[in-house]
Amino acid sequence: MSRSAHPAGPRHADVLPEGHYTAPPADLNALDSKVWAQTVGRNDDGVVTVGGIDVKTLAEQHGTPAYVMDEDDFRARARAWRTAFGQDADVFYAGKAFLSRAVVRWLHEEGLNLDVCSGGELATALSAGMPADRIAFHGNNKSPEEIERAIRAGVGRIVLDSFQEIVRVAHIASSLGKRQRVQIRITVGVEAHTHEFIATAHEDQKFGIPLAGGQAAEAVRRALQLDGLELIGIHSHIGSQIFDMSGFEVAAHRVVGLLREIRDEHGVELPEIDLGGGLGIAYTSGDDPREPHEIAKALTDIVGRECEVARLRTPRISVEPGRAIVGPTAFTLYEVGTIKPLDGLRTYVSVDGGMSDNIRTALYDAEYSVALVSRTSDAEPMLARVVGKHCESGDIVVKDAFLPADLAPGDLIAVPATGAYCRSMASNYNHVLRPPVVAVRDGEARVIVRRETEEDLLRLDVG
Repeated sequence: MSRSAHPAGPRHADVLPEGHYTAPPADLNALDSKVWAQTVGRNDDGVVTVGGIDVKTLAEQHGTPAYVMDEDDFRARARAWRTAFGQDADVFYAGKAFLSRAVVRWLHEEGLNLDVCSGGELATALSAGMPADRIAFHGNNKSPEEIERAIRAGVGRIVLDSFQEIVRVAHIASSLGKRQRVQIRITVGVEAHTHEFIATAHEDQKFGIPLAGGQAAEAVRRALQLDGLELIGIHSHIGSQIFDMSGFEVAAHRVVGLLREIRDEHGVELPEIDLGGGLGIAYTSGDDPREPHEIAKALTDIVGRECEVARLRTPRISVEPGRAIVGPTAFTLYEVGTIKPLDGLRTYVSVDGGMSDNIRTALYDAEYSVALVSRTSDAEPMLARVVGKHCESGDIVVKDAFLPADLAPGDLIAVPATGAYCRSMASNYNHVLRPPVVAVRDGEARVIVRRETEEDLLRLDVG
């Protein structure tokens, strides 16, 4: 059994009981390439470097905590997804994982499309120059104002999430003299092997229109009758941080079954299906994610096979990787503060961040790796729990890890694979300032999202 088979959380996974820990790694100074960005390594002094810059320099120039992003790694992963699916499919980067104007420009330059799910994400995309026709707009409760802005901008597709939204989008589009391209998001009843909060295709949750009971078929019928809508396909998303492809196979089978029903009932073969994203990444050495080319072949084979059986033309496939692109490209750099050994248990290592910059451990019981990065050490390993500075006992960054026993206040440690969701879900809990995002490339570092200041906090407080 593996404690880290499902880093999003223990649900559906075989996990070892609490207190049963794996053995410490043979070399605490080693950096597993599966969980660190591509340009990460150690220099001759044992200090970790990324993009040609050492972490001590980054900490001096930009402070801690800080999200440090390897731009070359991000671009390489984006290209790998684009290349794997080729010109006969569409890759939409899921902006919810992490979005900034710099990231939008990288995506545009690397030929990827963009998926947004709020007015703020849409505004960021448009302000950075992403062509509107390469944007998809998601969300289970889009406001009329958001819908109107998206239609006026000319977004390439709006993903309809409810019967009410079918009417709402059609009405707004018609009032603007537009015919909006749309997909209908359905829930196919697949129980993805992931944490229950990020499994999104079972019926009892907020997203989509259930396939069961003919509800999805009725949604299609209504959309086809409305002049303001051009129905181009069906959307399915089964969850996040998934390693097992079997859920996608079941989802594709059911989506293609709906496409066949639509053809037989309405004489229409919809040209597209979107299978969502959710493919997992390595947070620990025990994780074994698939490469983009493996995922592309598996998904195209599944859809092709199902369409052949259903005697349908194979639709154009869309996918929405977010975490799979940005997650491994960044690490969070912290400075060690208080170190508190608890005899017979573990050592608590407090850092200058915490759940305000990474809520995933508290929210999903997520697992992470951690390493001493400002130097190497030959000391014995100690079982540690990396915690933050917040007034909350659940303020845990890394639940269980091994660090050198000579760890001291002032040392720098880093948690890899924090590119996805950490900055996106960051908060000001305890009025802590959100960290900057620093992009590194070819020996240069630049801030792409600046650190918050106390003036930022006080500016919003108009009391």
